[in-house]
Amino acid sequence: MASKLGLAGGIAERRVRPIWDAIDSRQFKNALKLSASLLSKYPNSPYALALKALILERMGKNEEALSVCLNAKGILLSNDSSNVIDDLTLSTLQIVFQRLDHLDMATSCYEFACGKYPNDLELMMGLFNCYVREYSFVKQQQIAIKMYKIAGEERFLMWAVCSIQLQVCCSDGGEKLFHLAEGLLKKHIASHSLHEPEALSVYITLLEQQSKYENALEILSGPLGSLMMIEVDKLRLQGKLLAKARDYVPAAVCFQKVLELCPDDWECFLQYLGCLLEDESMLTNMTDPNPFILAKCNNIQLEAEVFDSRMSIAVNFVQKLTAVGNNNSFRCPYLANLEIERRKILCGKGDTDKIVEDLMQYFIRFGHLGCFTSDIELFLQVLDDKKKSVLLKTLEKELELSSSVPTKALGQSISVLKIQNLIGNMFTLPVNEVEDLAVRMTQMFCQNLPLSKELDAQDSMYGEELLSMACDVLVQLFWLSRNLGYLLESIMILEFGLTIRRYVWHYKLLLVHLYSYWNSLPLAYERYKSLDVKNILLETISHHILPQMLASPMWSDLNYLLTEYVKFMDDHFRESADLTFLAYRHRNYSKVIEFVQFKERLQRSKQYLMAKIEVAILQLKQNSNHIDEAESILESSKFGTHFLELSNEIRIKPLAFNEDLKLRPWWTPTNDKNYLLGAFEGVSQCPTANMKPSSDIIDWINFCIFFNAWNLISHEIMLSDRSDPTSGTWHIVNSLLRKFTIEKINSAGPVVSSPGATLPFLVQLITEPLSWHGLIIQSCVRSLVPSGKKKKKGGSTEQSNLQISYTLQNSIRSLCDTIQIIVKWLKEQLDKPEDESFEAIFSTIQDHNDNGPGKVFQALESSLSLMKDADLGDRILESLNSWIAADIPRKIISGQHGLLSEFLRICELKIKSLQELSMNL
Repeated sequence: MASKLGLAGGIAERRVRPIWDAIDSRQFKNALKLSASLLSKYPNSPYALALKALILERMGKNEEALSVCLNAKGILLSNDSSNVIDDLTLSTLQIVFQRLDHLDMATSCYEFACGKYPNDLELMMGLFNCYVREYSFVKQQQIAIKMYKIAGEERFLMWAVCSIQLQVCCSDGGEKLFHLAEGLLKKHIASHSLHEPEALSVYITLLEQQSKYENALEILSGPLGSLMMIEVDKLRLQGKLLAKARDYVPAAVCFQKVLELCPDDWECFLQYLGCLLEDESMLTNMTDPNPFILAKCNNIQLEAEVFDSRMSIAVNFVQKLTAVGNNNSFRCPYLANLEIERRKILCGKGDTDKIVEDLMQYFIRFGHLGCFTSDIELFLQVLDDKKKSVLLKTLEKELELSSSVPTKALGQSISVLKIQNLIGNMFTLPVNEVEDLAVRMTQMFCQNLPLSKELDAQDSMYGEELLSMACDVLVQLFWLSRNLGYLLESIMILEFGLTIRRYVWHYKLLLVHLYSYWNSLPLAYERYKSLDVKNILLETISHHILPQMLASPMWSDLNYLLTEYVKFMDDHFRESADLTFLAYRHRNYSKVIEFVQFKERLQRSKQYLMAKIEVAILQLKQNSNHIDEAESILESSKFGTHFLELSNEIRIKPLAFNEDLKLRPWWTPTNDKNYLLGAFEGVSQCPTANMKPSSDIIDWINFCIFFNAWNLISHEIMLSDRSDPTSGTWHIVNSLLRKFTIEKINSAGPVVSSPGATLPFLVQLITEPLSWHGLIIQSCVRSLVPSGKKKKKGGSTEQSNLQISYTLQNSIRSLCDTIQIIVKWLKEQLDKPEDESFEAIFSTIQDHNDNGPGKVFQALESSLSLMKDADLGDRILESLNSWIAADIPRKIISGQHGLLSEFLRICELKIKSLQELSMNL
C-alpha cells in the first residue's frame, strides 16, 4: 500500500488515500465520487484519470473505463513537460488495460516512459513485466540486459538468461542462443561469481541442455558447487550428469551414496542399478524419471562375467540397506531384491522361484498397504501362469495365518483379491464363483465398518476399495450375461457406500459412467457436480462427463460446463503471467520456465480447442429453429473461419492431451470406447477390439447434408421431380435421416431396461444433422419468399421456384414424419407407469433361487440387519438407518424421465418450427 499512498503525478497522499480505501473496501460509488472531486482539482492528471478508470472497470463499466484510460494515455504520451510519469500511474493504467484485454496499450505507455527516462530501473522493471505478460521473450531479454548493464545485478542477468531459455524451449529460437546465455553467465562469473543457488541451477541446466555434462560436473565440484547446500540433491545431480556422460561407474557411486542417506528412494535405486548395468535406455528417461518407466529399461550390453559381477555388487549393497536400522517401513530394499531378480530373468539367468519367495516376503511386510498391488505389478509379468497360480495359493495360505490386527488383516485380504484380479484368473472361474467373490467383497466391507467408527466423515474408510472392486466384478458379469440385475447391484453398492461416506470420489466417478450408460444422465451429472471439480481439474477430470453431455439434450447444464471450463482456462492464461513475473521477482528461475511451459501446454489442449468450438455449436443447436439467430452466431465466429484460425495457431506444435485417463473405469478406458456396447470378448479386463458408439454415422449424415447444401449454392442441386418424388439429392438426405431413425427405434428396447447408445444417437441425429438440414431449408424458404415482397408470376423463374418449393415441402414433410416417429417412441417410454418401470428393474435382483444376480443385494440386506446391532458409532449407524435400496431404481427412472422429457420438448419445438415454415411456402 505504501507505493499507492506516495506522491503520484504530483498528487499528495492525503488526497489519494480515501479513494484507495474505498476501492479496497469495494465501496465503488463512494470511490467514484471521491475520484470526481480529485479530477476537479487535477483534470489533466494521468494518475487521477487512471484511478477513475480503475473504479469504472471494477463497477463493470468497461467502455467508460477504456475511454478514460485512453484519455490518460493520450495526456501521458503528449510530451507535456508538466506531466509527471511514475511507476504508480503506469501500473494503475496497466491493471485496467490488462483487465480490458488491451495490454499492448499499457506496454506502449511503459515504452514511452522508458524512452523518456532511460535509466529508471523501476520503469524498466514495469516494462519487463509488460513483456512477460505478452510472452515477448526476445523483448524480455533485451530490457533485462539493459537493466543488467545499468545495475550490474545478478538477478537481471538471470532474467535475461531465462528469457533466452524460453526463446528456445517455448518459441522458435534456435539452440545457438544457449551459447549467448552461457557466454553472459561466464562473463558475470569471472567478474562477480554467483551468489544464488537458483542461479547455479540455471547454469547447470543450460550446460546440460547443450550436452556439456563434463563442464557441468566441473562447475558442480568447484567453488560454485557450495551454493547447493543439500548434499543429497547435489549427489543426485552429479549422478544424473555422470550417467548422461556415460561415466556409469562413478554415477553408480553417487546414487549409492544417495541411497545410504535415503534408503527408501526407489527411483534412485533404479538409477543406481541402471548405471551398474550400463543400461543405455535409461538415459532417454532421465528427464522424466518415472520409476515405472525406469524399471522397464533393459538395454544391457555387458558381457556375462561383468553382468554377474555387477549384480553381485548390487545384491551385497541391498543387503546392507536392508540391515540399516532393520526398519521394516522401508519398502525400497525389498523391492530392490525383486528388481535384481527380475533383471536376471530378463537376461536368462534368474530364478522365478526366487521371485515368488521374495514376493511372499514383501507381502508379509507390506501386503496390508494400498500400494502393494501396484508395487509388484511389474514383477508378476516375468512369471508364467503356473507360477502366478502358485503365488496366489501361497498368498491365500499366508492370509489364513495373517496378523490378528484387524486393519492389517483387512488390507492383506484386499491385496490378495487385487492380485487375483491382476493375474487374470478371476474370470476363468464359473459365474457362480465370481458372484461369490462380489458377495464376499460386499460382506467384508460391511463387517469391517466398526473399524471406521472413530474416523472423521472426511477420512477414508477401512476397506473402501472393496465396493469399487465388487462393482468392477458386477459390471463384468453384466457384460458377460446382459442381465440388468448385475448393473443395478453395481450401482446399489456404490450408492450404499456414499450413504455412509459421501466424499468417496472413486465411487462417484464410477457412478457417473454407470448412470450415463443407463441413460440416466441427470443422475450422472448430479454425481459429477458433487465432485466439486475446480481449477486445473476441469482440464483433467471433465472428460468423465463432457462427451456424454455433448450428445445430450441437457443444453443448459452443458452450456454451464463448457463456459465454466473455457472461463477458467482463459482466466488462467491471463493470470499465469502474474505467477511468472512473481517467480522472476523471487528469483525462482526454474519456476519461470515451468509456469510458461505449463501455460503453453494448456493452450495446446485438445479439450480446450474442442470446448471453444463446441460452445458455438451448442448455440447453433439452441437456435437452429430460428435462422436469424443462427446467422448471428455464425457471424460472430466469422462463419467458421475463427475455428480454422484456432487450429492454425497450434499447428506448429502438437495437441496436448491432458486428461487423466487412469481414473476412468476399465470398461470405458477412453472417451470414444465403451466395451459394454459390444459383445463380451473373453476373460481379459483389457479387451483388444474397440467398441465404438454410432458417431461415425452421424458424421456421414452431416457430410451428406452439407454436400447437398454445397451443390445448392453451386447450382448443381438435383431437385425432386413431381413425377418421381424419389429423385434428387434432397430425397437422399431425407431418406438417410428417416432410415437411421427407424432402424434405431426398431432395435431399441424400453429405455428403463435397455442401457446403451440408442438415445444418445437419436439426440445427436435430431440436434445435429436434422437441425442443420432444417437451417438449410429455412434459408431456401427465405430466398423464395423475400420479406415484404410479392411473388412474381410467369416465366422460367416461376417454374423453377415452384419446383424448389415442391422439394422443400417434401423435405419438411419428411422431417416432420421422422421426428414424429421419435416423439411417438418417447411418449411411449414416458407414459409407462412408474410402478411398472420400477418392477421391471427391481425384479432383476429378487427371487432368483441363487441363479443370476441378486446375491450381492441379499448379502447387503442381511449384513445391514446384522450391522444395526453392532458398535458402529452414531454417524455410520445413522447412515445405515437412512439407507433404502428401493430408492435406487426410482432415482434411475426419474433421471431417465428427465432426459426423455427434455428430448421430447426439443423434438416438439422442432416439429412446430417446421410446420410454421411450411405455411410460408
